[in-house]
Amino acid sequence: MNRILLIESGTNVCSVAIAAKSELIGIKESIDEKGHAAQLTVFIDQLIKETGISIAQLDAVAISKGPGSYTGLRIGVSAAKGICYAAEIPLISIGSLDSMASGAIIKYKSIIEDNDIDLLCPMIDARRMEVYTALYNTNLQRTNEIQALVVDENTFIERFENKKILFFGNGSSKCKEILKHHNALFIDDFLPSAQFMIPLAQDALNHKRFEDVAYFEPYYLKDFVATVSRKNLIPGL
Repeated sequence: MNRILLIESGTNVCSVAIAAKSELIGIKESIDEKGHAAQLTVFIDQLIKETGISIAQLDAVAISKGPGSYTGLRIGVSAAKGICYAAEIPLISIGSLDSMASGAIIKYKSIIEDNDIDLLCPMIDARRMEVYTALYNTNLQRTNEIQALVVDENTFIERFENKKILFFGNGSSKCKEILKHHNALFIDDFLPSAQFMIPLAQDALNHKRFEDVAYFEPYYLKDFVATVSRKNLIPGL
């Protein structure tokens, strides 16, 4: 039946879906960025009960692999690995930006066509003026490497000369006032979702592109940097 449990946890959205034969069967999601740890397993349990598809009936688990939130990615991957181990089913990883680009093509097809968009630019907020991003053509082919990019007024300047670019994702809003070129178009209401992973996950399942459950790690892109609140510092130390 090609039943896949899909988990998106590397962004501000916690999203879990179940698909069968490439069709969405059920979905649970929240935009509470700090609620991933508490919500993820609850969403999975609710979907299992509501759809009537048990863990034992799944053919694979697909996880967003990053880049994105260090903590969110760890939570999602840990849950996915646990299910794969217990049910002895394969693990599929989907690039977070790949999934977002796929979602934009699905959700904004008319906007892309009506505005003659050449490139898609999903952006994940990486704090300050930095974003995780890559460029995709409308056939969902990545045209450059995924990167942690500090955005300024000269970013994409050469691309803007002959390409129209659609920007979306929670990292794009802070770039809107900087990238004012007439070939830049911004979508403000885009949210990542596990349902956007469905065609990519199904293709991976069909071609048996699986991860090693024991050794798979998220694609962080940058090292995790812990910060200490100044409020907790002891004077004189």
